[in-house]
Amino acid sequence: MSDEARSRAEVRASIVEAAAWLLRSGGPGAVTTRGVAERAGIQAPTIYRLFGDKDGLLEAVAEHVMATFVAEKVAEVAAAASAEVDPVDDLRNSWHRQIEFGLANPAVFRMLSDPERVLGSTATHRGRQVLEMRVHRLAAAGRLRVPEPRAVDLIHAAGVGTVQSLLATPPELRDSSLADAMMETVLGRILTDAPVPALDESVVAAVALRALTPSLGMLSDAERRVLIQWLDRITAAPSETAEERATADDRAAAAGNTTSVREEGMIAGTGESTETAGSLRSAAVR
Repeated sequence: MSDEARSRAEVRASIVEAAAWLLRSGGPGAVTTRGVAERAGIQAPTIYRLFGDKDGLLEAVAEHVMATFVAEKVAEVAAAASAEVDPVDDLRNSWHRQIEFGLANPAVFRMLSDPERVLGSTATHRGRQVLEMRVHRLAAAGRLRVPEPRAVDLIHAAGVGTVQSLLATPPELRDSSLADAMMETVLGRILTDAPVPALDESVVAAVALRALTPSLGMLSDAERRVLIQWLDRITAAPSETAEERATADDRAAAAGNTTSVREEGMIAGTGESTETAGSLRSAAVR
């Protein structure tokens, strides 16, 4: 079938699929105009007409591969929510899938880790939204001790860093426990049941209520907006442990005592007794 007899979308899809196969099997160097044209069954000039150059084709391939993966993740998170899978278990499973994807598609991962490419990647933005959905489930279950955006940033940064570190290490030297260790480190920072001392429970409660606020139908839109503002203020404030509050109280009490002693010292510095000072005060009043 000639290029003219096939729709533009069909031709484009066949080129992207062919290039994706070559990219997986041989890396960016294997994605040649001739190789893609032969595998897709099209004429080489068609590639330039649709994608401009090789870089344009590689970007389209990376977006296609990522979009396919993200579509699977969307289905997974919906199924997990429907089956009421524990949100922590769901996050762990998603984490392992993400690490496996990055290691299996190093060229795509590196391309979409480029800050300039990320800004224009619809699939990457959609992938972050899926992560936000998973984190929201944690918040709604009362499991988060940090604001949702903070948890998303920590998980995302840890995931990208883990894959980059593993890809930079020869396969035979990679630490197979690195991904698990990083996940547990992040969970220890964001979860309420993490082994941390003197957790500020007000922040935990605020994060959980913040996640549920949009569904509070007994409140008006204006009331929900105000409530969200209050809750965001609580979660954004620096947390203070019970020990830190006690220490601050002790300092305040000590400061008060110091002031009293200083006042008495000033009186004593006159060479007069406290009783004499009292007499002078009485005389002044008279």
